[in-house]
Amino acid sequence: MKKINKVLITGITGFVGSHLADYILSDFSGIEILGLLRWRSPKDNIKHIFNKIKLCYGDLLDLPSLKAVLADNKPDVVFHLAAQSYVDFSFRAPIVTLESNVIGTANLLEVIRDLKLNSGYDPVVHICSSSEVYGQVKEGEVPINENNPLRPASPYAVSKVGEDMLAYQYWLSWKVKTIRTRMFTHTGPRRGEVFAESSFAKQIATIEARLAPPVVKVGNLDSIRTFLDVRDAVKAYWLLVNKCSPGEVYNIGGVETMTVGEMLNKLLKLSNNKNIAVEIDPCRLRPSDVTLQIPCIDKFVKVTGWKPEIKFDKTLEDTLNYWRDYFRREGSP
Repeated sequence: MKKINKVLITGITGFVGSHLADYILSDFSGIEILGLLRWRSPKDNIKHIFNKIKLCYGDLLDLPSLKAVLADNKPDVVFHLAAQSYVDFSFRAPIVTLESNVIGTANLLEVIRDLKLNSGYDPVVHICSSSEVYGQVKEGEVPINENNPLRPASPYAVSKVGEDMLAYQYWLSWKVKTIRTRMFTHTGPRRGEVFAESSFAKQIATIEARLAPPVVKVGNLDSIRTFLDVRDAVKAYWLLVNKCSPGEVYNIGGVETMTVGEMLNKLLKLSNNKNIAVEIDPCRLRPSDVTLQIPCIDKFVKVTGWKPEIKFDKTLEDTLNYWRDYFRREGSP
C-alpha cells in the first residue's frame, strides 16, 4: 500500500471513531485526520483534539455533501465507522437503522465509485460490519469463522449484512478497494451508556455518587461474549488498511470469553459499594437475542500479526473510572 498521508473517519465523534483518531495522532506523525460529522453531532469525545483534526460537515444520507468532502480532500483511506449501532433501538426504529447503515454506506461507496471512474481517485475503504451478522450460531459453529452462515437476528444485524455485501459488491463490480471487518464485542471508556458494559459501569458510578438507590438493572446475563478493549480494536483497524487485501472480510475480536453476568460481577467487585443488588429489567430483554459469540480471528492474525494487549479487567476499571470522572465533573446523570 502507498504511504498514508490523509485519512477520513466517518463517525469520528463516536466511541470507536474518537479512539481511532487518538491512536493515529499518538503513534503516527504527519497524517492529516479528517472527520465526517453532522452539524448536530455531540463533540464531547473529540474536544481534546479539536486543534489536531479537520472537521468536515456532511451527512451519509446526503449525496452532494459526501461528494464535496471526498472530492475536496481525497483521503488515502476512509474508515467508515458511522452507523446506528444500538441493537435494541433497531427493533423500535428499523427503517431509520436501515437508512443510516445501508443507504448511508451505499451513498459513500457510490461517491467513491463515481470519483474513481471520473478522476482516478482510488482510496482504501474500511467498511465496519459486525459480528451481529452471524446471529444465533450453533454450538458446533464456535469459534465463529468468516465462512459461517449469516443469520441476522435484529434489524441492526440485517443492516450490517447489507453494508457487508455492498462493500463486497463494489469491489467485485467496480474494484472500489473495500476491506470488511466483522468486529466482535468491544468496549472501554466513552462507550455509549446503552451498551451493557458501559450501562452497568454508569449505574455503579451513579450509586457510588449517591445519586441512585443501590440496584443495577440488567437484561439477559447468560449471553456469552468474547470481550476486546477498544484501544486494541483501533490498532487492528490501522493494521487492516495497511496489510489486508481489498475484497476480503476479517473477524476481529478479543480472547477473554465470559457471560454478561460474569462481566457484571467483575465490575461489582471494582465498586467501593459492596451492597449493590441486581434486578432484571424486562425492558432490557430483546425480542430475539444473540447469546453465543466467540470469534475465530486466525485469518486476521495470520495476515497482520495483531493480538490484543489490554487485559479485560483493565478495560472494565477504565470504563468505571470514566463514569466516576463524569459524575465528579457533572454532579448528576
